[in-house]
Amino acid sequence: MEGRTPSNPRELTQNPLKKIWMPYKNGLPETHISQRKVCMTNCPTLIVTVGLPARGKTYISKKLTRYLNWIGVPTREFNVGQYRRKCVKIYKSFEFFRPDNEEGLKIRRQCASAALNDVRQYLAEDRGQVAVFDATNTTRERRETIIKFAEQNGFKVFFVESVCEDPDVIQENIVQVKLGSPDYTNTNTEEAVEDFMMRIKCYENSYETLDEVLDRDLSYIKIMDVGQRYLVNRVLDHIQSRIVYYLMNIHITPRSIYLCRHGESELNARGRIGGDSGLTARGKEFAQKLGQFIQAQGIRDLKVWTSQMKRTIQTAEALGVPYEQWKVLNEIDAGVCEELTYEEIQEHYPLEFALRDQDKYRYRYPKGESYEDLVQRLEPVIMELERQENVLVFCHQAVMRCLLAYFLDKTAGQAFSRTPGSLGGATVEQGSLNREL
Repeated sequence: MEGRTPSNPRELTQNPLKKIWMPYKNGLPETHISQRKVCMTNCPTLIVTVGLPARGKTYISKKLTRYLNWIGVPTREFNVGQYRRKCVKIYKSFEFFRPDNEEGLKIRRQCASAALNDVRQYLAEDRGQVAVFDATNTTRERRETIIKFAEQNGFKVFFVESVCEDPDVIQENIVQVKLGSPDYTNTNTEEAVEDFMMRIKCYENSYETLDEVLDRDLSYIKIMDVGQRYLVNRVLDHIQSRIVYYLMNIHITPRSIYLCRHGESELNARGRIGGDSGLTARGKEFAQKLGQFIQAQGIRDLKVWTSQMKRTIQTAEALGVPYEQWKVLNEIDAGVCEELTYEEIQEHYPLEFALRDQDKYRYRYPKGESYEDLVQRLEPVIMELERQENVLVFCHQAVMRCLLAYFLDKTAGQAFSRTPGSLGGATVEQGSLNREL
């Protein structure tokens, strides 16, 4: 009733470590609430690949897993082929995949079941949000089994089918990817290719593609001929729409991506963070040497991107080529700490300094940004990098750290910790990108 005080009032108090407002009860925080993770889906999602062997299903699965983890959606890939290799230590030949091989069929079903059990564990108990079930799943019967499994456990299902009839693409995929599989260790190339082609034939007769009429109630995307065409059906939620958008932007064309920090700026030389100062004499010298290096590479159709800050623009201008400015590439906003030294931050904002040290990824500068904010801001850059071919990106330390986290497939904890080999330390595993400055 109006005017009455609730018998059990709940007080909102700020948790200084996590910088969130949370309910307190009897003077103590309700810890079960503070431990909840942000969930971007109403219920867990099971992504199921569909397609014949050598159609890029595992490539798609790995890319999707990396992307979803990078944007903050806990995701794990479950490759049924790996379960099969653990079960059958030594691969002999395509005979294992023949539809009339009862023993092989039994083992493959057991492996699929084991993978689904692990999916259940991850989504229901380990608090994952998305699982990618990477297998052929070429029959409607198998897909129905997966759908029933998902319904029993309260998971949404989204199918990703890859269809390709181009023999050149299939042959290239076999040579580049499949021949490196443990199945073909110590096997010469011709024998391995012949065996794998026979393995594909074992699936062809029973392959039932997703059908616009028969499967009209399912949520799926069908990718045809490596992205030449797409068919999308019944996208039900935010996470599915992001999956579709991502898959419609990736391609397999070989290219080089260069990530380069700007030359030394005036505020860099004074040990101050942020700001919008120009280059020092050393910074200009670096830009000139960089321009000479890039010209010597003879990179075809190179696109150059910068932030809208002076130091990246001045660095790019030394190349003497057109460049495009991206506001989203601007350095992380340090808010009230802009243009301060770290010593001044520790002196004037000791609590903020300590909070940042405890959780660098989620810490948000007062009136500024966190790395978590920065990742969300940079998503359009990642999408466009996936669409483009050769690109040189002039950016800033925090921005580069977030971009490298994506390309090196690092989790937030790995990317922003100070452990050896992480992106938060002094060194970066630079060889993992095609090219990087």
